[in-house]
Order: sequence, then C-alpha cells, then structure tokens
Amino acid sequence: IMAASKPVEVPGGGGTAGLSRWQLALVLGTPILLGAGAIYLWGRRAARRGKGAGERKTPEGRASPGPGGESGSGQPDGPGHEEMSPLGRAQAAKNKGNKYFKAGKYELAIQCYTEAISLCPPEKNLDLSTFYQNRAAAYEQLQKWTEVAQDCTKAVELNPKYVKALFRRAKAHEKLDNKKECLEDVTAVCILEAFQNQQSMLLADKVLKLLGKEKAKEKYKNREPLMPSPQFIKSYFSSFTDDIISQPLLKGEKSDEDKDKEGEASEVKENSGYLRAKQYMEEENYDKIISETTKEIEAKGRYMAEALLLRATFYLLIGNASAAKPDLDQVISMEDANVKLRANALIKRGSMYMQQQQPVLSTQDFNMAADIDPQNADVYHHRGQLKILLDQIEEAVEDFDECIRLRPNSALAQAQKCFALYRQAYTGSNALTVQAAMKGFEDVIKNFPRCAEGYALYAQALTDQQQFGKADEMYDKCIDLEPDNATTYVHKGLLQLQWKQDLDKGLELISKAIEIDNKCDFAYETMGTIEVQRGNLDKAIEMFNKAINLAKSEMEMAHLYSLCDAAYAQTEVAKKYGLKPPTL
Repeated sequence: IMAASKPVEVPGGGGTAGLSRWQLALVLGTPILLGAGAIYLWGRRAARRGKGAGERKTPEGRASPGPGGESGSGQPDGPGHEEMSPLGRAQAAKNKGNKYFKAGKYELAIQCYTEAISLCPPEKNLDLSTFYQNRAAAYEQLQKWTEVAQDCTKAVELNPKYVKALFRRAKAHEKLDNKKECLEDVTAVCILEAFQNQQSMLLADKVLKLLGKEKAKEKYKNREPLMPSPQFIKSYFSSFTDDIISQPLLKGEKSDEDKDKEGEASEVKENSGYLRAKQYMEEENYDKIISETTKEIEAKGRYMAEALLLRATFYLLIGNASAAKPDLDQVISMEDANVKLRANALIKRGSMYMQQQQPVLSTQDFNMAADIDPQNADVYHHRGQLKILLDQIEEAVEDFDECIRLRPNSALAQAQKCFALYRQAYTGSNALTVQAAMKGFEDVIKNFPRCAEGYALYAQALTDQQQFGKADEMYDKCIDLEPDNATTYVHKGLLQLQWKQDLDKGLELISKAIEIDNKCDFAYETMGTIEVQRGNLDKAIEMFNKAINLAKSEMEMAHLYSLCDAAYAQTEVAKKYGLKPPTL
C-alpha cells in the first residue's frame, strides 16, 4: 500500500498504514485539504499572523459597529440634554454597571445593566444589544451559563453579526454541553473574524473533535462489517514478505481439479477450514475467509495458529479490532507455534495499538517481535513506520536500514527510508540535506523502476518543493504501474488543485478513483472537502457521509464526522445569518 496514498487504517499495512489523516498531514506535510477541521484550513495561515487569543471578558461602553460602520450608540437629543433622554439614562446605568463589573461586583453590575435594558428605547437595537451582551458578561463571571446564553441570544436577535455575543454564547453552550449549538455559534464567529482569532479557531477545533468522537463511538459500535475492495486487500498483504498466511497454497495442499463455475474453492485433500480459506483467498472470495478459519479453530485442526492469525487479519480488514485482538493474543502466546506467525501477530497487534493511540503498547509489541524473530524484515519495516509517526526519524532510518540489510531488494523499505530522510531535512529547513534526499529518490526509482511506492513518495517530496510538473509525471508512473490504485488518482487530483487551481480536473480524477474503487473512503472525503471549498455544502455532507460508512476505524470515523459537522454548521450559519466563507 503506497505511503503517499491515503493512510490505510488497517494495522500492519504497508506505506502509511495505520496513520490517521491528521497524522498523515503532520508526517507528510500534505499542503491542503487534509486534517480535522479542514473546513477551516483556508483561514489557518491568516490565523497565525492575525489577532491573538485574548479573552473577551470586559463589558462594552458602546455597541458593536453596525453594517455602516457607525457605533450605533445614538446621539444625545441636544447639548446638555443627554442625561434627560431615555437613552441617556440607559447609557448612564450601563456606565455605572461597567464600573461595578471592573470592581468585580457582578451582582450590582447585573442590576445596572437590567436597569439600562428597561430604560432603553426599543428601537435602539444596537445599544440594547450591547446592554444584553454586558449583562451576559457579568453572568459569565458568576458561571450562570443558562442566563449567559439567554442574554446573548437577545443581543444577537438585535444585532445578528455581533461577534462578542456570538462567541460568549458559544462558550456558554460549551459549558452547557450543547455541542451542536456551540459549533454553529463559533463557526459564525470564525467567518465574521475571517478566521483570524486563534481563540475562536481553537474552540471550533475542540468542539468538532468532541462531536466527532461522540458520534463515531456510537456509529462504530453499531456498524455493519464491511469488506474492503480486493485491490485494497491485495495491497495490504503485499506489504508483508515474511507472512506465512498470505503465501499461495503449496502444491500438495490443493487438488488439480478446476474451480467450478461459481468460483467456489476446489476441494482440498484434507478437510481443513484453513486450507479452504487459503483457496478462497487465491480466488479473491474474501467474504468466506472468516467462516472457514472459524471451522479450523473450532475443530482445533493442525493449522489452528495459522487460522487464528488469518481470521484476526480479516477482522482487522473489516474494522473489527475488538474481535481481532483475542485471536492475535492467542497466537502470540503459542510458544510452540512458528515464530514467523507470532512475529506477524505482534506486528499487527502493535499497529492496531498505534491506531488506537496507544504508542507505548505498540512499541512493546514491535520490540518483542524483533526479540523473538530478529531476522524478520517485516518487523523492521513496520516498526520504521511507527517511528516516523512518533517523530523518531533517526530510529526509523535504522529500522529501514536493518530491513534493507535482511532484504536488499526491498524497494518499499528503500523508498520509505529515503522519504524519512527527506522529511527530516525538510522540517529542519536544511537545503543541502533536502537536495541529497531528492537525489536519493532519483536513485530509488532508477534502481527499482517497478516500485510504485518510490514514484509516489518522490511525488510527495516534489509537491513540497513546488515542482508540480515533475510530481505529476511521478503520479503518472504510479498509475502506469498500478492502474487500479484509486488513491493515486486522488493524490493526482489534489495536485491539480494546488498546482493549477483546476477544480474540474481535480474532481474528474477523484471521480475516476471512485469508479476504480467505490469503497475508497479517501476519495469521498477529499471530494467532500473540495465541495466545501467550492461552497457546495450539501454535496460535501453527502460525500462525508459516504466516507463515514466506509471508515475502517473509530478514529478515522471521528475525523470524518468532524468534517461533516463543520460543513453542516456552515449550512446552518448560512441560513441563519447569510454568512459564507470565501470559496475557491
């Protein structure tokens, strides 16, 4: 599975297997359209150079500027008569309240703001909205969140684009655990502030992640198991070289009889569920693997360890980690089993732990695999990927070197070592080492011209270096070598956006990816993110929901829900306030 492609969420896969999308953005430096809260990404650069994250605590002396830019506080009726007008008396009460507020006397401040509200002429919308917002600020200091939300609602009704009131209400909704309402308010604030206030950006990100986790936990628990596409499964198994269960059947293990017309497995000489499962694997009849391996396990057959590992692997492939773990545990504890089986089980359990964000357990499993089977190249290859995730680049390179020493023809390890060195040089802004790493990629594709991974990783690096034309050529090489790899089309589509801002071409390539593999969640996610940036929010939500139904882990599902919720919040904000962020 290509490291430059969408990270595969199946533990132990090749390339960036096990990386979540936001981790991939960190590891690979993907420039656009990836990561939790990607709805807001277009404004993040502005956020870094924009306003700070200062708390909005103080009450206001004047109302927020209205659409015309005037303060809206109203003019006095005439010289010397302000104190006699209803608005003048309201302003005086508000000013008195501000003094109490600054002195920390919030109950007295509330009384003054209440007086200002009752004195203010009802047609003075902007002034009245300020009085409600100031009273909400005082309630906030007393942690009376329901009252805060109520007063902010009044303020927003009077002045729909009142940033302070919207943000204060968002914080109150957060305290009241009204996540959906919080998200809508903070989304409106982000758009009104042109995504330049870090405090509101951080709240948006926080509530998106909480909503995503909450929804994913419920959805994942009740999800229907879904077998990935045959291309995905074959790519997954191809990332292992020392994996007994993925090797073809030996001559003595199957008869020479032809398969029947339905594609059912030919009869094997032994009545073994495991050998039947292996035959089904060769026929790409993957839906029958779990049931056949279960027969072998229940019969305590001679291939029990192999059957447990194969069943666990397919549980992982369909996204059922809780069912996979007991099988992996059992294989790992079988001291009389083939050491290659135990090491493979440790790699898969270690990758599963990393996917579940348990890096300590993950590292323990990889280290144990290296201890029990030190000549197993797969251990170092997959541990190298773990080390990249943990930002331990030097250790990752050591592991890739050991993999290459054991298997000098391992093009995958050569390419990934090169990419690790490139990332180290790129993040360190060292021009000479970046140049050396780019030369390394040239060597990899020269020495291993049939390795799609080499071209794909080189394309990522070239994109970083803004050498878009050459990156495009590398993706074309990948497609020539692996025409049925949907993720390459997605990356080539993303490149068109970054290089030429060609949305139509980008969407055409991503549509091609879906045509090749209609279970490619990365393609649906990317298409959804592009539709958000085009302003087609309903279409985006449809795409994100398709990706959610195909997600292979709870963590990936949470990320996708975050994207979907962000898009949905924007549709609600557009309806309520007529606010939309800039589109591509």
